[in-house]
Amino acid sequence: MNLYLLEPAEPGEQWAPFSGVRPIAELRAGAFLIRDRWARLLNTDLVGVISPATPRFADVGSAPLVAAASVVGPAIVARSAFAPIGQDVVIPPGVTALTCGGATVAWILGPGDAWTGPKVAKEALEVRGMALEQTADLVTACERLLEDDCVTLVEHSAGGVVPAGCVVLGDPAALVVVGATVEPMVVFDVRKGPIVLEPGSIAKAGTRLEGPLYVGQHSWLLGGTIRSSSIGPHCRVHGELTASVFIGYANKAHDGFVGHSVLGHWANLGAGTITSNLKNTYGQIRLELPNGRWETGRSFLGSLIGDHAKAGIGTLLSTGSVVCAGANVLAGALPRFVEPFLWDQTQRLTLDGFLAIARRVMPRRGVQVTADIEASLASLHNRFAR
Repeated sequence: MNLYLLEPAEPGEQWAPFSGVRPIAELRAGAFLIRDRWARLLNTDLVGVISPATPRFADVGSAPLVAAASVVGPAIVARSAFAPIGQDVVIPPGVTALTCGGATVAWILGPGDAWTGPKVAKEALEVRGMALEQTADLVTACERLLEDDCVTLVEHSAGGVVPAGCVVLGDPAALVVVGATVEPMVVFDVRKGPIVLEPGSIAKAGTRLEGPLYVGQHSWLLGGTIRSSSIGPHCRVHGELTASVFIGYANKAHDGFVGHSVLGHWANLGAGTITSNLKNTYGQIRLELPNGRWETGRSFLGSLIGDHAKAGIGTLLSTGSVVCAGANVLAGALPRFVEPFLWDQTQRLTLDGFLAIARRVMPRRGVQVTADIEASLASLHNRFAR
């Protein structure tokens, strides 16, 4: 059966800074993108994402957008705001939906059936997973799902190889570095969970890695202590990082603490950028959003940083800061919500300026700004740069 992911028609401010910018299906929950979690669960390829809130979205490796009216069975339409657990689930005949905790998370269309929206299921199969209600839940998913994800990857890989000149604290069988380049004097601490470095990734001398930790292909770990995080492909990471999610193609190549944070594609943190992830009162963290406060339910939460956002050297970000797509922030007194495309806290980044930066930045990771990507960026700017 063909697999489609269904986005919320209006994701809401709680999904800032990604609401209307990047489909939820393209976010990272645990070690995997949400769309990849569904593909693993059902052992099938994703055909497309039904996402009215992100028209014309295109980025490196992204799934195609499809119209709801084009979806015809045999097919599965699954909620993107749900992170399934497991793989290779077999769906018995007669099942018309998948549920978790009584909530429907996917619908099954028979041959020739057209998708007209969610319907009450006649017979359902229960699956495991985590409902996602906000961007901060990606940090929670990192805490809850990452260790099991890494265990699964270890079980399906040739683990236990210790790179020359390196130290492993714990059982080396929980370490997977096949195809990665690891310099001497890297410390791997797997006592709290496995560490997986995908092929093409690099760990430089002087880096301490603490599991559970996932590092995607062609990402570079350049020094410092990196722990309990999920790092997508083609990232650069240096300094102190804990319990954070890099969706992919993000840059933190210098010193500075980042904790319990989420970074979107093409985000860049200048040297010395620091996030606060715990209030002085040790209380729960609220987001300051345009239409009011949003309770995250978390005591530890750093910054939520959108696609193509930039932070200058020495930037200090308060607990629960939200930096929206295309924004550029510099050191100084910063609001906890930075609007899209705000430039130097006073101006707006123009469309020409935004495209010019993207054309410089993306090829540095081997990605050309195609006509589809440029149209996506222009659509994003036209909708959010006020």
